[in-house]
Amino acid sequence: MEKPQFVYVTYIRTTPQKVWDALTRPEFTRQYWGDKSNFSDWQRGSKWKHMGADEDVWMCGEVLESEPPKRLVLTWADPDDLADGSQVCFEIEPIEDMVRLRVTHGNFREGSARLGNITYGWPLVLSSMKSYLETGAGINIWAKAPTDAAPCARTAAS
Repeated sequence: MEKPQFVYVTYIRTTPQKVWDALTRPEFTRQYWGDKSNFSDWQRGSKWKHMGADEDVWMCGEVLESEPPKRLVLTWADPDDLADGSQVCFEIEPIEDMVRLRVTHGNFREGSARLGNITYGWPLVLSSMKSYLETGAGINIWAKAPTDAAPCARTAAS
């Protein structure tokens, strides 16, 4: 059986270098990722960490591939549960006056709770990154959806 993975593709009116910088430079990351920042030298084999202003590490891992400003592949784990690690790949491709950013998060351990967390979190974070790069301001990724919001499960009236 194939392991599950999450894929998110977005188009951003910016340059590949600005997307790369948004992913890898703490001063940019905190602008759209809920005041959290990514830290590393982004070289293959280096460690990376996703930290809050209080220096609490939220996620961590190792840089598996680094091809600025085209591709970044990381291992991804909660520092309190390193055994439940996964892998995320960022592919950055220029298309005329925009960039296609494809994020693939996979290699989940069987029974991992991580997949449910990232399918909610990545769309918020990546939407915030897009807003930040296009307008200069991210969105509130901590906003809560109304509890009465139902998924698209309605059927057409007969």
